[in-house]
Amino acid sequence: MAVNAKKIAVYLLVVFALYVIITDPSKAADYVQIGFEGISDAAKAVGDFMTWLADGAK
Repeated sequence: MAVNAKKIAVYLLVVFALYVIITDPSKAADYVQIGFEGISDAAKAVGDFMTWLADGAK
């Protein structure tokens, strides 16, 4: 049962993504940019944390 729900959720997500890309490509590009900025910010935060640890957590 859970596998079917997961497949349906993935299918709906793909359909929604295609709908957004087809109907408004510029907004879809904005969403992708926001996603990559989020990933970049998260990676920077992890790097800052590791630097803080390497410096003796001061």
